[in-house]
Amino acid sequence: MKAYLFLAIAIISELFGTSMLKASEGFTKILPSIAVVFCFVVAFYSLSLSLQQIPLSIAYAIWSGVGTAITAVIGIVVWKENISLLQVVGILFIIAGVVILNLKAPLHETTQSTGLQ
Repeated sequence: MKAYLFLAIAIISELFGTSMLKASEGFTKILPSIAVVFCFVVAFYSLSLSLQQIPLSIAYAIWSGVGTAITAVIGIVVWKENISLLQVVGILFIIAGVVILNLKAPLHETTQSTGLQ
């Protein structure tokens, strides 16, 4: 369960970092630019910790799927971006894909020999 906490931290950090990326206006504003770098360092570090227990395919699907869906909502609510019905359907497909991947996800990754050292 601790791995999923790290994954949640990675998602939240990535969401905030992405919002700050928009606020940085192409890295022309210093404070949002610093926040972008900090948030993405935290996001990738937390993601790496979650990968100690969660398979890469599952962790990345959750991270990118949840991140994409919530980023779209942030864009609409915070940044007042428009969204079309087709975009909503696309986001729903992303969420459905994450759910489907997790239906068969193992509770913990078993030790497997991959040949990689």
